[in-house]
Amino acid sequence: MQPLYFDHGATTPVRREVREVMLRAMEEDPANPGSLHDPGQRARDWTERARREVAKALSASPREILFTGSGTESNNLALLGAARRQREKGRHVITSRVEHPSVLDTCRQLEREGFRITCLPVDEFGRVRTGDLKEALTEETVLVSIMAANNEVGTLMPIREMAALTRKKGALFHTDAVQLFGKAPLNVRDLGIDLLSVGGHKVGGPKGVGVLYLRKGVRIQPVFFGGGQERGLRPGTLNVPGIAGMGMAARLASAEASHFRKHISRLRDLLWQRIAEEIGNVRLNGHPTDRLPNNLNIGFDRLEGQAVLLELNRRNVAVSSGSACSAGKQKASHVLTSMGQSAEEAFQSLRITLGRETTEAEIHDLVERMKESVSELRARLPVL
Repeated sequence: MQPLYFDHGATTPVRREVREVMLRAMEEDPANPGSLHDPGQRARDWTERARREVAKALSASPREILFTGSGTESNNLALLGAARRQREKGRHVITSRVEHPSVLDTCRQLEREGFRITCLPVDEFGRVRTGDLKEALTEETVLVSIMAANNEVGTLMPIREMAALTRKKGALFHTDAVQLFGKAPLNVRDLGIDLLSVGGHKVGGPKGVGVLYLRKGVRIQPVFFGGGQERGLRPGTLNVPGIAGMGMAARLASAEASHFRKHISRLRDLLWQRIAEEIGNVRLNGHPTDRLPNNLNIGFDRLEGQAVLLELNRRNVAVSSGSACSAGKQKASHVLTSMGQSAEEAFQSLRITLGRETTEAEIHDLVERMKESVSELRARLPVL
């Protein structure tokens, strides 16, 4: 069987244009971009071109773009850096129960440092209610971190409204936009965001490169020390090839975002229609319409999602039974249980994520292989 890759929410293949620019940066200008000689300055040119491309994709200024090692690192730097910087102003941080572990675990660290953490609940679709945020904000609140789109169920959050509420209280607003970047327009000025995290490998870029948008005027403390790179906030010799690749990936993703959303959401809806009609006894997890265009998270009645995953894997299909960063852990999804599902229901979930090269033929092929997998598993179930 031809391999079918439907786990783009975990990582995407590196695009040809990205590989080419990375090889050029690696081969043509291998010097340290922090050096003052001409080879070093040519290497620095690669990073500054990429900075401009990322800034353009976010409607930001290049000066507001910091390169990191991943979206996870960007989240850590945003939360730790912003909260610690404002410790004297207040020690209250707000987030949600469905955030990525890189936000939730960082908030636990802040809690150990004396901060009070409020984790907002979500509705049955996995969305934070703006009313809950309004009630949770106090004069002591210094930072709010709510993801732009959920990595497991794909639900979109009302970021603009929540950022406005946060700003009225004089607090900073951070959003983890790792999943949303490249799939919808992201204008940080229009959204009123103070800090935003992005990862390169979710949009056809390389692994090991992330971005933190830091609005002009916002001050944070460094988390790492030992160099003056990235305005002293992310020291260490810059990964020139990776950053060059991130710049190209941002450029391409931004240019194609509208087409991607329209084309991929059509394929996603076709996939869901066929699964619901031809496989049956399935439910959609997350918001039915306000969701990532490439995300389909479904639950199978009486079947574990991981069992379906393994059967699909036997048929050369790659999907996910939860968020990629929690793969291999036998623990119910904190996202689904926060949405009101039981642990048993949460274990029944499967995440299918499409990519820019996904075709309609692959959609139909996936459904046929899934029908075989689910039929085989259901045949083993005891009769009720």
